[in-house]
Amino acid sequence: MVSRKTIVANWKEHPRTAAEARRLFDATMRLAAGSPHNDVIVCPPAIYLQGAGARMAEAEKEKALPSNFALGAQDVFWENEGAFTGGVGPKMFHGLGVRYAIIGHSERRRWFGETDEIVNKKIRAALGGGLTPIMCIGEPREVRKKGIAAAKRYLARQLAYGLKGASKGRADRGRVVIAYEPIWAIGSGKNDNPLDAAAIARFIKAETGVTKVLYGGSVNGADVGGYVQSEDINGALVGGASLKAEDFKKIINHS
Repeated sequence: MVSRKTIVANWKEHPRTAAEARRLFDATMRLAAGSPHNDVIVCPPAIYLQGAGARMAEAEKEKALPSNFALGAQDVFWENEGAFTGGVGPKMFHGLGVRYAIIGHSERRRWFGETDEIVNKKIRAALGGGLTPIMCIGEPREVRKKGIAAAKRYLARQLAYGLKGASKGRADRGRVVIAYEPIWAIGSGKNDNPLDAAAIARFIKAETGVTKVLYGGSVNGADVGGYVQSEDINGALVGGASLKAEDFKKIINHS
């Protein structure tokens, strides 16, 4: 029997309006209620988090909030307050009902110039501010072409820098979730081989002591089963497919 899985919905810069976000959020909450054997984490754009948190508070008051449903942010700053224009700290998010934060996503690294040092600062801040970090790592195509061993060396460096000083010991790193998203697979329609992804997940756990590794990279309802059926992979980080209720339903039901 496949163990409990964690499915993270990363909405990225979608949808355009608060009304659309409310409808999608409610639909996803209903999907979570229908799949109590798995955990669902929704990460809307920051502008919608206050409304999402308020909606969850309403559902809780009505005794309609699924216990397997949680709210996450797509990013977090490494300071809780100060002269940091545009920054939103972990304690601000926590006050809105946010419990998770995606950190180091490949798009943040590519478009916003985030380095492993920045990722590390954010992870430590998130842990200190009561959030569970979902740390994203992944190798580019030129590395993967050299084989799995080369990919593991690349990932090991990302893990070492990203988790430096983030906990008092390996056991404490169970608070961190790792999302493995091979950069070359994102948006390409060419996902990683599930057996290779499982091998990478085992490597990550052995290397760091974390207990939860997710797979990301163009995951959809048609291909997710090959990954989440593995005991080594604890769930999925889902992008575009999380915006389509029917497709996301297939992903949750596959898990």
